[in-house]
Amino acid sequence: MQLRYAFRLYPDTAQQAALARAFGCARVVFNDAVRAREDARKAGQPFPTAGQLSRKLITEAKRTVERSWLGEVSVVVLQQSLRDAEAAYRNFFRSLKGTREGPKMRAPRLKSRKNTRQSIRFTANARWSITGQGRLNLPKIGAVKVKWSRTLPAAPTSVTVIKDAAGRFFASFVIDTDPVADDARMPDTERTIGIDLGLTHFAVLSDGTKIDSPRFLRRAEKKLKKTQRELSRKQKGSKNRAKARLKVARAHATVADARREFHHQLSTRLISENQGIAVEDLSVAGLARTKLAKSVHDAGWSSFVNMLEYKAARYGRTLVKIGRFEPTSQTCSTCGAVDGPKPLNVREWTCTACGTVHDRDTNAAINVKTAAGLAVSACGASVRPGAVPAQREETGSHGLPAGSRAA
Repeated sequence: MQLRYAFRLYPDTAQQAALARAFGCARVVFNDAVRAREDARKAGQPFPTAGQLSRKLITEAKRTVERSWLGEVSVVVLQQSLRDAEAAYRNFFRSLKGTREGPKMRAPRLKSRKNTRQSIRFTANARWSITGQGRLNLPKIGAVKVKWSRTLPAAPTSVTVIKDAAGRFFASFVIDTDPVADDARMPDTERTIGIDLGLTHFAVLSDGTKIDSPRFLRRAEKKLKKTQRELSRKQKGSKNRAKARLKVARAHATVADARREFHHQLSTRLISENQGIAVEDLSVAGLARTKLAKSVHDAGWSSFVNMLEYKAARYGRTLVKIGRFEPTSQTCSTCGAVDGPKPLNVREWTCTACGTVHDRDTNAAINVKTAAGLAVSACGASVRPGAVPAQREETGSHGLPAGSRAA
């Protein structure tokens, strides 16, 4: 399985300028590739191949006066930008044919230099390395200071340098994990658990444990409103507006980081303590169109379930998703009688068939576990689902495995 390990970068002024040049060159090559394909489509000609685009937009373009500055950055960065354009068109055509899972994809569009998030990728061919002092040595950029928060478990195959909306730099390493080592890290257990996700409590477990919702966005709303109000009062195009925009981005980044840390800690604990986990396949997109939209987005259920999914696949646990139309809140977990729908303000109810008094959320979590059949299917066995794609949302590695690069 491939996973991403992200670390904070602290480039100096000269390195930030070099990274800005690399971001700009990668964007120009991507846009040139999109224009070339669009021109071919309008002319009724076949799309140029990746090799033709590489020769025309990189090799030959660097010899011209208009694109001579492409030689100031690593050629691997430009080639990977072409690979990104190729992958974007491939996903678009697969989406049109219906062979790609997920929502419909639009045709690739031109990238703007005003995009708040930018990234470039270095594969093994770029000859990047980690120095003995723990710095990340990138071609034509230099040795960048890295804040190592943990040790890389294996030699990375590629590194992606990211600049987010808050102006922070990150290095995202692609790591091929070792299944044997991952299995040894987790303790043996035969416990199974059902999880009912909610808003009053973020998660209620089938054993009665209730995990409060941190509500990171709600707690930070006062500060966010203040920074957003200051931004709206600044003149468009001014330097003060750029500073105010950065304050807003940093405030939102603080909320997102806190939420992500909470999801990681909780998902790791649940994976460590349980062999089988059952969750409900909620329609977050549908719930986000209701009056509870802000609270739904603040909870971040999709992110949490995705973490459970890839961690279960990595550590040999079982994760089962039950259908969203399963009447978990209407069914008595004791006798199985369906008692009908209930409004959200009803938190406790008594079964009319057997007289058992139920806590609404705990009863739903028990029914989630029962509907998944974990008590029969897991049995403490080690189940390893298929591989999960690398995280952090940027395109994965297109290069060959690298040699030993770990510090």
